[in-house]
Amino acid sequence: MADKRVYNYEAMFLISQATAAELGSAIDHIKEIIARGHGEIISMKKWDDRRLAYEIKGQKRGMYILVYFKAAGTDVAHIERDCNLSEKVMRVLILRVDHMTLEEMQNLDGRKELEIEAKMRSDKTVAPAAPAAPAAETAAASA
Repeated sequence: MADKRVYNYEAMFLISQATAAELGSAIDHIKEIIARGHGEIISMKKWDDRRLAYEIKGQKRGMYILVYFKAAGTDVAHIERDCNLSEKVMRVLILRVDHMTLEEMQNLDGRKELEIEAKMRSDKTVAPAAPAAPAAETAAASA
């Protein structure tokens, strides 16, 4: 049996705003998809959060996550299939990266920033809202 050739790939994942609210679970899901495809993540970072050119699955905004990973050429089809079946991933684009060195990809790693943002987002959703002041008190204060 021939050895599987391993290449470096760049994947751009698009996730919805609802999924991005639970960013930690979305990141874990992306890691799991790549691991199931026998891939090894080199770097991962949030690319952007922006308005979409057209609605996708009823969503008008989305978050892009850029991932560089190593995988065998034959396993990329499995990763794409898992992304297409996933309810958390709206779109994915995977390209082979021959123009970048391993060091360049590692320098783009933003996993720590992603973890910090995921923690901040989870704290916002869990934190209780401040009680609203009664209307009589605010009216009296302004008079």
